[in-house]
Amino acid sequence: MTTQATPFPDPPAELTRPDLVGRFGMCASTHWLASTTAQSVLERGGNAFDAAVAGAFVLHVAEPHLNGPGGDVTALLATAGDPAPQVLVGQGPAPAAATVEHYRAEGLDLVPGAGSLAAAVPGAVDAWLTLLRDHGTWELADVLEPAIGYAEDGVPIGPRVAAAIAGVLDLFTDHWPSSAALWLPGGELPAVGAVLPMPAWARTLRRLLDAGTGEGREARIDAVLAEWRSGFVATEVERFVQGEHRHSSGTDHAGVLTAADMAGWRATYEPATTLDFHGVTVAKTGAWGQGPVLLQALAILEGFAPEEVDPSTEAGAHRVLEALKLALADRDAWYGDPDPAGDEPPVPLDRLLSTEYAAERRALIGDEASHEIRPGTVDGREPYLPPLVATGGPGAAGAAAGAGEPTVSVAGRTRGDTCHIDVVDRWGNLVSATPSGGWLQSSPTIPELGFCLGTRLQMTWLDEASPSALRPGRRPRTTLTPTLLLRDGVPFSALGTPGGDQQDQWQLSYLLRTIVGGWTPQQAIDAPTLHTTSMAGSFWPREWTPGGAVVEDRLGEDVIRGLEARGHVVTRAGDWALGRLSAVTRDPETGLLGAAANPRGAQGYAVGR
Repeated sequence: MTTQATPFPDPPAELTRPDLVGRFGMCASTHWLASTTAQSVLERGGNAFDAAVAGAFVLHVAEPHLNGPGGDVTALLATAGDPAPQVLVGQGPAPAAATVEHYRAEGLDLVPGAGSLAAAVPGAVDAWLTLLRDHGTWELADVLEPAIGYAEDGVPIGPRVAAAIAGVLDLFTDHWPSSAALWLPGGELPAVGAVLPMPAWARTLRRLLDAGTGEGREARIDAVLAEWRSGFVATEVERFVQGEHRHSSGTDHAGVLTAADMAGWRATYEPATTLDFHGVTVAKTGAWGQGPVLLQALAILEGFAPEEVDPSTEAGAHRVLEALKLALADRDAWYGDPDPAGDEPPVPLDRLLSTEYAAERRALIGDEASHEIRPGTVDGREPYLPPLVATGGPGAAGAAAGAGEPTVSVAGRTRGDTCHIDVVDRWGNLVSATPSGGWLQSSPTIPELGFCLGTRLQMTWLDEASPSALRPGRRPRTTLTPTLLLRDGVPFSALGTPGGDQQDQWQLSYLLRTIVGGWTPQQAIDAPTLHTTSMAGSFWPREWTPGGAVVEDRLGEDVIRGLEARGHVVTRAGDWALGRLSAVTRDPETGLLGAAANPRGAQGYAVGR
């Protein structure tokens, strides 16, 4: 589906799994239970949105160290009747009492990475139910049936779930007893393969379904949404967070999230932000997310010849890393949730994505690696420069277990992360969604509800000058960044990956290899990848590595040594450590559907026919 006159040479000769091809439906995600659940919905007549919601609720149970009901989700979608890409905004805002003044009065310089002070209004459940109401066809009870069954019966935990629990053992036993009660049965660490049910969450789902009365499917879903926003869930959330508990700062605090905050927020839709690249329209979130980073990097790299941006070559990898540094510097200088009152200068996204600005930024890429943070000056406005703490600097040694997004380490090894799911159906509906937050290690479990809150507010700064400062009612600048691709206005692919700050970075190499290089989705997913750490980290304690580049060893000794000779501070992550993409495709001309999934970690799965 992605052909190019000058393809990159040497795609992987042997694939870890095939590029799936069919006509009925395709699902790909970060866990096989979610993929197969979603496919089972398609097989029984559901559409892509029914399937995605069913798979997403299974992800809450199958990957509890990666996402949860108290977290958030961002999705890109296009319907068979309307190909215009839309963003489903499941990113809740900061609570009304979440002010810079309050957090500084608590003795904090950064929003903690773990604990309920970092909790935004939970957005995931609200968003998924909104998507099902507006674009699905199934009853909510049928969609939730697989997740309720897994929550009641339990899912055998994998090595990464067990490792995540082991990593926060002392935190749970010493400070978070409600989490210990759920994740340390009998007071012992669960072994790999142990079956851990989530009975309280199953009861919560059943209680929500009991509230779903009314005439018509949409009305019943609305009744459940009302119970989530204003009923027993919101009441119990407020009651629980009023108690002090340990945060990643090493100090105890109460949260500020209230039932009124939950009652006052709704998941919404908005048009996608787009950029045309080599004949393909790439659709992302607005600048309240990091999605435009990918668009800026593509705009910078489009000015080079195709053979000059091959990530498998030394020069191409260098240009990819340098373009990403420039785009990420602009992210931290300019991105943030727009001021609804219009009293603050808007995010200058039109300028940041313009051809002229891309040319200015491209001219900054030389032969040597930059070790600087270099945001651009826009329309005479000076960029914001975030406070930078070098990796291993002050605050790093005291980082509490479970702090920050449980994402990849500097070396790329996964302690946990985020989830992703893509679905395409035979009618032409596509959805790409990245759920995250509410990880089992993010804040104490609310025992009556069976889940914990997210920590997305750690992505805000306690500095009013920042475009992503902590502000009541405003969304934190999330890293969740799914992607939709269109050609001639017709959607043909949905894709994404977990990975925090790496999400758009790993997608960049994938898009270069498929759009420019002519590789298949599975070839691009299997190929070795890389990313930079030479930017302000989005997660507590907000570190950076000047000139840092993390690479998979399979990139090759010559390429890696060449990058080092150019001044990149290279960390070798191992052969299969970076990038956890999945993708689904649809050829508008033939109707053929496709899917591909990540082999790293032996958990991602694509299925379809």
